[in-house]
Amino acid sequence: MTSEESEGLESRTESIANEVDETTAAEAKPQSPGSQLEEVTVCTALSGVALADLSHSQLIDLNQNALNDLVPNRPLIEGVEPISALRAEYESGSPRFRTQIDGLTDAGFRLLRRARGDGDCFYRAVGFAFVEQIFGDQEQDMAVASALSLLESSLEWLDAVGFQRLVYEDFYDTLCGLIQNIATPEMNGSVLTEATLLDQFQHPEASNSIVAFLRLLTSSHLRLNEEEYSPFLFHPELGEPMNVRDFCENFVEGSGKEADHVQITALCRILRLNVKVAYLDGRSDTVDFVDFQNDSTSKRFITLLYRPGHYDILLTDDGSPSAAALV
Repeated sequence: MTSEESEGLESRTESIANEVDETTAAEAKPQSPGSQLEEVTVCTALSGVALADLSHSQLIDLNQNALNDLVPNRPLIEGVEPISALRAEYESGSPRFRTQIDGLTDAGFRLLRRARGDGDCFYRAVGFAFVEQIFGDQEQDMAVASALSLLESSLEWLDAVGFQRLVYEDFYDTLCGLIQNIATPEMNGSVLTEATLLDQFQHPEASNSIVAFLRLLTSSHLRLNEEEYSPFLFHPELGEPMNVRDFCENFVEGSGKEADHVQITALCRILRLNVKVAYLDGRSDTVDFVDFQNDSTSKRFITLLYRPGHYDILLTDDGSPSAAALV
């Protein structure tokens, strides 16, 4: 790495830290009634639209515009709700969405945990599901130790590409602190519970710190494996090839930048996660699943629901995101 590249990364890392602070401050600031957008349902935005005639980028824009109308009123991540609530939002929209949701229900996915549609939803959903999976592991102590060891080893990758430890260590400490608290009580004797996990991910400072750390991990993996990923790095709007540095700086590291196949692959490999992504796009009567399998020793999967430009967490009847036996 040249000295110019190193200085650029140092500046970029500081910029990311500032973005997290600014985003956290904005989300923590109470909103006056007049500043909140009028809530509309997704079905209104999608009503009467010929989805089959839209390009992928147009579908993302359409869906994101609908979600953006709901953003001010949504927590960063929500409690569990029945998937029938999502189906109700499409009552006036395309029947194919309802058919696809019915198919998910038949496959055993009857619960949903939503993430705010702010461009960080993939990283926030994966971060929450990652900690939740450790929390629910039958061999909890071993799962905690394994996750902490994995995250500690990842610091070498961040250092190798030039990210400043002084900036990212607070992000790292936030995630590791949550995981550690699963098995180790805090000074007051409390340990992590499902309720406190949700509370932490709804708290802007903690939640955005974890998102920032996962973004940096994703960027470091792409940068360190440039030859493998370069053929798949394209500008999401223009379709033009990009080098790994420009791609990471523009579409990975900054808050609010949506994730696609490349980012999903990179982060799941780093965290050694098995992830299924269910694509709810209204283009057919069935939902396609894409598997990202990175731990051959485990049959557990985190399952994400993808609607163009947005990710939520799918859960089975028992509240588990694992779905290896269902699809």
